[in-house]
Amino acid sequence: MKNIENILLIAAKSDISVLLQGESGAGKEVCARYIHSHSPRKNAPFMALNCGAISRNLTESILEGAKKGAFTGAHTDQPGVVRASHGGTLFLDEIGEMPLDIQCKLLRILQEKAVLPLGSAQSIPVDFRLICATNRDLRHEVAAGRFREDLYFRLNVLPIRVPPLRERDDFKDIAQQLWQEACCSENCALEEHEVAALSRRNWPGNVRQLKNVMQRYALLKPHGINLVDILSAEFEIEPGLNHTANGKSPAQTLAEPMGLYRARPHWDTINQELENNKWNRSLTARKLGISRGSLNYQIKIHSART
Repeated sequence: MKNIENILLIAAKSDISVLLQGESGAGKEVCARYIHSHSPRKNAPFMALNCGAISRNLTESILEGAKKGAFTGAHTDQPGVVRASHGGTLFLDEIGEMPLDIQCKLLRILQEKAVLPLGSAQSIPVDFRLICATNRDLRHEVAAGRFREDLYFRLNVLPIRVPPLRERDDFKDIAQQLWQEACCSENCALEEHEVAALSRRNWPGNVRQLKNVMQRYALLKPHGINLVDILSAEFEIEPGLNHTANGKSPAQTLAEPMGLYRARPHWDTINQELENNKWNRSLTARKLGISRGSLNYQIKIHSART
């Protein structure tokens, strides 16, 4: 990540287009904001637009703006995100989701450094720096005819790959920082065994998923819920598990509502399975479709009740 940080700093000193590539949740927008905040444009606006989260028929007006009365509902002049980023940085997230006809308009904007709002006959010059991000392979999208080749070469001036969380060697620092943010305190810290439990996971949702888990743990820890149990809930049902005819995994089929936030096998089922397996916890957990940590937690709380 030090190498990535150095590249981001180098990119910040120029105005060339940057293409951030990486998995969803890896922190591409964080990198874009880092570039902006270390650039000469840092005191100007940073405008972010998720190209995959807006209605196709609104993309043009959101991008270039519209004059009052240009369409139903346009009661005032609308500047659009490009003009709103004048002097600063425009960040287009999920650029691979942009429709081909809108790609053509973006290419014109980049070539002319100007926008043509809907309902206007005159272009308006705009000065902005462009950063794009995608979790797709745009070269493959170009070959498949879903992305314009000329636009790809406009965007791919400085490609930067943002590594997924599982490839980063600063995992402990990230986890501690997210935990402090979740606790709203710089004085709290994860214990070594908690960091170890976190680092054993693959984190397909990357930093975004880890942040969610840290927030959940901060909320539930005061109620006696441990991190191992939370991780068991987060990663118990993964792609590729066999499912029954009703669409549920074997563990879900056995499960009944229990606990604060997810379904687990009922204690009677757990107890019976333990007896059948002569209290072999690893075998029992595997047959029930739950983690050994979750099984140990259930044994602990029910032993306390008896």
